[in-house]
Amino acid sequence: QVQLKEYGGGTVQAGGSLRLSCEATGRASSSWTMAWFRQAPGKEREFVAAIDWNAANTDYSDSVKGRFAISRNNAAATMYLQMHVLKPEDTAMYYCAVRTPLGAGLSPMAADYRLWGQGTQVTVSS
Repeated sequence: QVQLKEYGGGTVQAGGSLRLSCEATGRASSSWTMAWFRQAPGKEREFVAAIDWNAANTDYSDSVKGRFAISRNNAAATMYLQMHVLKPEDTAMYYCAVRTPLGAGLSPMAADYRLWGQGTQVTVSS
């Protein structure tokens, strides 16, 4: 059974930075496409960034492009989201997700991801 656990959330002032981590435990595969999504209160879950199994390809939502960077360390079964120049509108619960089957490509659609973590809260104060 694979489990995903997010770390690194917190409260930061606007303009600050945070680094989120997502650790996969259990029978995790390094060949999965992984992604970050976020959900603010009263809003739908939205795509943030995705990365394929060998980090050759990444994708970002327009709202975070140029400010956030997704990466992964397959040896450590961990994915990261480095966030810079944070804005109050970045405030949300951030979730990591895995897309199966093996070799599936990048997707911004939450429905394409089968495994989800419990989330970590990011709050950006103005």
